Amino acid sequence: MAPYPTANSSGLNTPESELESVLPVHPTAARRPNPIVVQSEQTAYSDEYITSSFTNRGAAVTVTDGQYLVTPTAQQYELQTARKVAKTGLMMVGWGGNNGTTLSATILANRHNIVWHTKSGVQQPNYIGSLLRASTVRLGSDPSTGKDVHVPVSDVLPMVHPNDLVLGGWDISGARMDEAMKRAQVLDWDLQRQVMPHMAALGKPLPSIYYPDFTATNQEARADHAIPGKDKQANLEHLRADASKAKHRLDRAFVSWTEHPMLHSHPCPRPTRSAPRPGASGVVCCTYTARP
Repeated sequence: MAPYPTANSSGLNTPESELESVLPVHPTAARRPNPIVVQSEQTAYSDEYITSSFTNRGAAVTVTDGQYLVTPTAQQYELQTARKVAKTGLMMVGWGGNNGTTLSATILANRHNIVWHTKSGVQQPNYIGSLLRASTVRLGSDPSTGKDVHVPVSDVLPMVHPNDLVLGGWDISGARMDEAMKRAQVLDWDLQRQVMPHMAALGKPLPSIYYPDFTATNQEARADHAIPGKDKQANLEHLRADASKAKHRLDRAFVSWTEHPMLHSHPCPRPTRSAPRPGASGVVCCTYTARP
């Protein structure tokens, strides 16, 4: 049966007839419909900013001839937070690798609330593990019940939702992101099947820098998308230009290093400072292990 859209899932989701029910958005991915408002003389709201005053109270302690003298101190601060969440981009170095494709697919699965089947049952995307979205903070207590009220940390102030991140990055492989995800073999196939068109829409990573003497040899076959030339300064300027172009569409952008397959290295002899034991070579050897 062909997939069809529902109110709570993407059009590429598993048909409702195959599920007991369409799962609601996971609490860690949900959006609060109304912002938290603080009613206080120390907090003011405008269309652009939340401005609050804060007094940091402490104490200065001096000791004279065994006598402790404590003097209360107070430092006044004014804090200002923009109410409009900036359009934010995430640019990943090694975007087409295992980590880059998995993170991108995770965000897309949450964005479209894609549920999928495994041998253990129906699964749904979430942001469990996120300090901001899966952790809570005590906001206060309900005066009618006396019970504490907790909210996700991400709800305390205006923060970018990971579903809204604009994704991009570099890779030495020119494979489209859906092909790279399939090559990584990390995600369950039913999830890959449904998120694949969304991954394909991301296109290809930008060309990246490839230095064979710095990268594991098992990456050579996929290095078909490298920035030409070995001039390191020119390569750096190329990457800076890429980041600058991306920022023209954004308010801010962050660059994340996803992981690097390190080079196999032969044992490297070097002199030791101590005298060698009888029969020893007098050198220390070090070996670096490649990470796939």
